[in-house]
Amino acid sequence: MRAIGLILAGGNSFRMKELSQKRAIAAMPVAGSYRAIDFALSNMSNSHIAKVGVLTQYNARSLNEHLSSSKWWDFGRKQGGLFVFTPTVTVENNFWFRGTADAIYQNLSFLKNSHEPYVVIASGDGIYKMDYNKVLEYHIDKKADITVVCKSEDISDDSERYGIMRLDKDNRVEEFEEKPVVAKSNIISCGIYVIRRRQLIELIEKCAEEDRFDFVRDILIRYKNIKRIYGYKLDTYWSNIASVEDYYRTNMDFLKPEVRDYFFKTYPDVYSKIDDLPPAKYNVGTSVKNSLIASGSIINGTVEDSVIFKKVFVGNNCVIKNSIILNDVYIGDNTYIENCIVESRDTIRANSYYKGEGEIKIVLEKNERYVF
Repeated sequence: MRAIGLILAGGNSFRMKELSQKRAIAAMPVAGSYRAIDFALSNMSNSHIAKVGVLTQYNARSLNEHLSSSKWWDFGRKQGGLFVFTPTVTVENNFWFRGTADAIYQNLSFLKNSHEPYVVIASGDGIYKMDYNKVLEYHIDKKADITVVCKSEDISDDSERYGIMRLDKDNRVEEFEEKPVVAKSNIISCGIYVIRRRQLIELIEKCAEEDRFDFVRDILIRYKNIKRIYGYKLDTYWSNIASVEDYYRTNMDFLKPEVRDYFFKTYPDVYSKIDDLPPAKYNVGTSVKNSLIASGSIINGTVEDSVIFKKVFVGNNCVIKNSIILNDVYIGDNTYIENCIVESRDTIRANSYYKGEGEIKIVLEKNERYVF
């Protein structure tokens, strides 16, 4: 493909509450065996983008570990490859990334040393499948300066967490508001952009000269009446992990057969780093209904409408309903969990009771393991 990829994976969100205290949002576990960033990386690989840079910053340790080998997404090549960029103190700069545009500016040599004519920019917290070649063809056909992937959504109660766009009959962007209090349109930006590489370098350098740091506010919104900015409408599944409710809903979506089949039984595939773990074990008397159980888990109790991630132990007579249990959790006997998200590496004491009333409850326990 005639493009290089940039994945913006350095952000944080207060809406994620305790879930983002020890990991970047792009590293959030999804659908039992994946991380959020796997979807953008898989899309890049499946679109034959051979050279991809990932910009990380906030709580980047687990994300950087996940990206330590490029082979899982087929970027281990002589030409191209997977590059991870974190903030670095240099002679010219000693700042952290101050925004998305500044993150690109601090790694502008990645763009300048490349030869591909186009750049595909994607966020690391989007859950979707897409062939970026189709967006690039659309971008070229429209003679666009920037193309923004967008989607029509019902956002009447939650407009403050999206970029809201209004398009004309030719799909050219007429208005672009970032997280407005009241939305004037139901078309939201998916955080995916196509732009010519030389133009991106020019715009990013212009932002740096003017001490502007945000790609959306300082490029898309600032130049919407000057540059030819078009919207490319996405009509397949897309979800963005920006809050606890979004994260819970996205994982619960994977319990629907049509969503699960779309991602895991329809070409192209979604790839992830593989752990060497045995298959899940269901002991005698176990009851599991409409749930995802990841490898390395041992189940003894009842699990219904839940997502169980890797290396989870569920004790005898436990009941887990409508919940998400993250990696490496030990749940003691006779425990009841409903409408909850249990943080990874927790140890839940026997006879515990957790139930989310009206909202999703995040369970954080720091008990010593194996004290039952």
